Amino acid sequence: MAGMNNETMVCVPTVAKTVDQMLNDVGRAKAAGADVVEIRLDHLATFSPRRDLETLLKGRLLPFIITYRPKWEGGEYEGDDNERLDVLRLAMEMGADYVDVELKVAHEFVESISEKKPDNFKLIVSSHNYESTPSLETLGDLVARIQAVGADIVKIATFATDISDVARMFRIIVHRQLKRQVPIIGLVMGERGVISRILCPKFGGFLTFAILDGGKESAPGQPTITELLNLYRIRDIRCDTKVYGIIGKPVGHSKSPLLHNGAFKSSGINAVYVPLLVDDLAQFLSVFSAPDFAGFSVTIPHKEAAVKCCDEVDPIAKSIGAVNTIFRRPSDGKLLGYNTDYTGAISAIEDAITGSTGKNSTVSSLSGKLFVVIGAGGAGKALAYGAKEKGARVIIGNRTLDRARELAELVGGDALSLAELENFRPEDGAIVANTTSIGMHPAVNDTPLSKEALKHYSVVFDAVYTPRVTRFLREAKEAGAAIVSGLEMFIRQAIGQYEIFTGLNAPEEVIRETLERVA
Repeated sequence: MAGMNNETMVCVPTVAKTVDQMLNDVGRAKAAGADVVEIRLDHLATFSPRRDLETLLKGRLLPFIITYRPKWEGGEYEGDDNERLDVLRLAMEMGADYVDVELKVAHEFVESISEKKPDNFKLIVSSHNYESTPSLETLGDLVARIQAVGADIVKIATFATDISDVARMFRIIVHRQLKRQVPIIGLVMGERGVISRILCPKFGGFLTFAILDGGKESAPGQPTITELLNLYRIRDIRCDTKVYGIIGKPVGHSKSPLLHNGAFKSSGINAVYVPLLVDDLAQFLSVFSAPDFAGFSVTIPHKEAAVKCCDEVDPIAKSIGAVNTIFRRPSDGKLLGYNTDYTGAISAIEDAITGSTGKNSTVSSLSGKLFVVIGAGGAGKALAYGAKEKGARVIIGNRTLDRARELAELVGGDALSLAELENFRPEDGAIVANTTSIGMHPAVNDTPLSKEALKHYSVVFDAVYTPRVTRFLREAKEAGAAIVSGLEMFIRQAIGQYEIFTGLNAPEEVIRETLERVA
């Protein structure tokens, strides 16, 4: 494996249409922290080889990879192949640091430069598969073929049809390193392959690609250089870095990487938290079973499946039938399942009742209180069980009464339809929690209960947090109730996850400040 120092370079490709724009991109890439720039000649609208290469190479601020990708390998060039290869030879002669040539034409290219190859020049020989990622054996053969043709650096880019494809690429990179063979760039394209780009240094990849800003990628699934350097702190990733992440489908919108990576950084923990677009949870957990893949947040649609995939599940999480946190126990590798959604919401509601953080009290402030849950889905179930565990009496209100009755039976509570709930007059000190999506953006004028009905509750909670203050919460506050937003539940579930992952107290202020910035 790679040593403790992370030597993986960050390369920014420029796919600009003019030489001037390319040089501008080079300056921006350097300012952003890139180590190398890939010049994609095939994207230039007009190209005069000797003049333009001289302009590009003359005052370069960073090392260049010169690439002139043909249409048949996913590029833009449609002209004569011999002319294209002449341009790449010219780039080498004019002082380019690296030239990238495709495996299909590499043999003749290598022969043609063998006499005049400069000492500090490196040839990248590449193979791209935009449809899939082959088997381990096929990948191994491909690397051997690229190496045999005379490559100084092997580059393989495949496409991820499933996140487990990435594991094969990691194995290939590690295997090459153990054998002390030539450096390898091994990347898996597409959203399911994003971790191949972020975790490159952990497995010893030669370089990874990052775009300057959204919309300028030269291949699908490239993160921005700001994300790679600042959010994922790729310079700090080493072979012993622990990997955590959010498992979901979709997952690109999640704020969890911001929260957890910020918390890891502030606590000086050698860990990274990545987005994991997973289709099949059981398969993902069996493929990424190494101890360094240490824990996961789980979101829609995998929370129910996670219960079955864990070796041990917290009793309340089992009752709820949903796990949002998986931790790999270091001693035996067993997967432990928890649900911090309900603990996050319940602790926030308890604190709203007491007006403070009542962590020291052994009896919950919910004990003996009436707790009305609106909604009988997953979140409703989680809050109903959580409230019951704390000694509250539970009523389930739901649009369809039958579903409300089903859940009420499970938690030993009562059931009401939403129409009945509208006229329900609870005793003093009652709590109501909306766990439906009513009032969520864009339907911000909807509310599950009228302002009139809300007058009878002392604490009102809304799981919806877009917008941050829903109509439900705004009217509850006007009616005199203490309010708890879904954002508070989100913050606390993240804090709960962090503490399960690390065994340490979470840097709560850091997590709150991060969310303030992005929410």
